[in-house]
Amino acid sequence: METKWDTTPKNDRFEPISGEKTMKAVVTAGNGGYEKLECREVRMPSLESGEVLLQVLAAGVNNTEINTRIGWYSSSITTSTESATEKQLALSNTDGGWNEATPFPFIQGTDCCGRIVAVGPGGDESSIGARVLVRACMRRFDFESMENIWMGSDFDGAFAQYVKVPASEAFIVNCDWSDAELGTIPCAYGTAENMVHRGNVSKDEHILVTGASGGVGSAVVQLAKRRGAIVTAIASASKVEQVLAIGADLVVRRDENILSKLGEKCFDIIIDNVAGPSFGDMIKLLKRNGRYVSSGAIGGPIVTFDMRDFYLKDLRLIGCTAWDAPVFPNLISYIEKGEIKPLVAKIFPLEQIADAQREFLEKKFVGNFVLIPPSTDE
Repeated sequence: METKWDTTPKNDRFEPISGEKTMKAVVTAGNGGYEKLECREVRMPSLESGEVLLQVLAAGVNNTEINTRIGWYSSSITTSTESATEKQLALSNTDGGWNEATPFPFIQGTDCCGRIVAVGPGGDESSIGARVLVRACMRRFDFESMENIWMGSDFDGAFAQYVKVPASEAFIVNCDWSDAELGTIPCAYGTAENMVHRGNVSKDEHILVTGASGGVGSAVVQLAKRRGAIVTAIASASKVEQVLAIGADLVVRRDENILSKLGEKCFDIIIDNVAGPSFGDMIKLLKRNGRYVSSGAIGGPIVTFDMRDFYLKDLRLIGCTAWDAPVFPNLISYIEKGEIKPLVAKIFPLEQIADAQREFLEKKFVGNFVLIPPSTDE
């Protein structure tokens, strides 16, 4: 049955103005459950100098959109993303977003494959028609500062027919990938490449990747192998063969005790976005002078470990949120050279976003989910 896009007046900034163009978008109304995802007819973005308007061709689904909607980044929430969602721990906390208070109501969507359809005053009109990927993590003050903002978390994102972004953040990509395949890249692969880059993953180093079947984890496996590393991955038993197929040298089942199986001090680097109860074991698995790299904690943000494992082995803990300057250009080059491959697990129409997020949280897939906005006449 065709979805009816809501045109009921909401008296907010998205309210269409008579005579102006509109678009279809999913507006996240506030912290809460799936009922906060409103399929609406809203006003089109208006461009300022230095901006471009993109027709959204595909938008990926990520943990961050769910975490932001339920307010998981708040220090008051101490459980995993899945547990927080099930218990509806959306408390409207002002610290529930990435950086500051989330700007509800707003349009989420961190991943964007789009086509430039208009440029702001004085912009380069020759770019119109180009297919692009958007660098979702943007530095407020260029790369001299670590201050950063995220599309779809700090300002309106790609869960819509159109989105506006700074022209400098729209990267033209020339390849034969489908729109949906490109839609898997920005957040998952950008986050993965940032960890691999900042962790200085090098040839012949032994790396452990947790959550290796997820969007970020599967990207880390590919990107680490591209650099010549030896990769051991952790995944559920049903996904072992798929993770081996994307390049892992060894896959340990998630229900196995990896510390007992492999022993202490066997990895140069651990790239872990799971955390939770297994964090202490991860630290013990590192060799002397090893690096622990993370950009997430889907298994739980509150951890315990023996500080003696940390300082007696001269370990380095590396947190990764703000993407470094080479990360996104690197990804574009890897795509164009055929050095990485996309992993599209399932495609949903944008209006089925709630169904997509429910299934996403079940974690029964390998790779990424993608949303496709309704077609447009323009």
